Amino acid sequence: MAKAAPAEQLKLLDLQGLDARLRSLSNRRRSLETDPRIADLQAALGIANGELGAAKMAVHDAEAELKRAEADVEQVASRIERDEARLNSGTGLSKDLVALQKDIASLNKRRSDLEDVELEVLERLDGLRERQATQQRIVDDIQGSFGVIRAELDAALAEIASEATEVTARRAEFAAGLDGGMLAVYEKTLAKRGVGAARLFHGTSEGSGMQLSPGDLAEIKAAAEDDIVFCPDSGCILVRSAEWV
Repeated sequence: MAKAAPAEQLKLLDLQGLDARLRSLSNRRRSLETDPRIADLQAALGIANGELGAAKMAVHDAEAELKRAEADVEQVASRIERDEARLNSGTGLSKDLVALQKDIASLNKRRSDLEDVELEVLERLDGLRERQATQQRIVDDIQGSFGVIRAELDAALAEIASEATEVTARRAEFAAGLDGGMLAVYEKTLAKRGVGAARLFHGTSEGSGMQLSPGDLAEIKAAAEDDIVFCPDSGCILVRSAEWV
């Protein structure tokens, strides 16, 4: 059975306090790193970016359609301009001039129809651009919220890292002054059980929170003061003191 002076064993409670703080900091860090708000915002941002992409594509298609409509109107207007110039020149046979007048009338009707199409596309494009702008604002808002939360989490993580560094240094310094054999038993227990040492206080193991059975309690009380004893439930080292009996 491993042994250490009672006063030396009492120091394990201070060491356990430092390890408990480190474990608490580690748990808090994991909690921050898996903050559900980040996952929720990432999911929302993915959806919003998808909607924004669709809105941009719709605007792109409508702009291309508007260019085609404008080109059609310009082409017809050019033909009308040429035909009117020929008509106004008065050259040519009478029947040709009559046919030219009919052609101009037909082209004017065609231009009117094309201008109606152009206007419809333009009005639709205005709506699509507004939709894109609205969707862009949604994306910007989500990214803004993401940035605020990310900055908040990064600041908290930086504080945790700073404290963990400080506590780790204090632990290393404190552990260096402990009995080597006892420390080795403690470290092995800590790694295996998650808790290295706890008080035995009025028959209750503070490692498990359980009242020890009369048999287990009698066996521990019968052990020598410098014996290192263990909690039968949690497996951690039980630190005893006459004041706690």
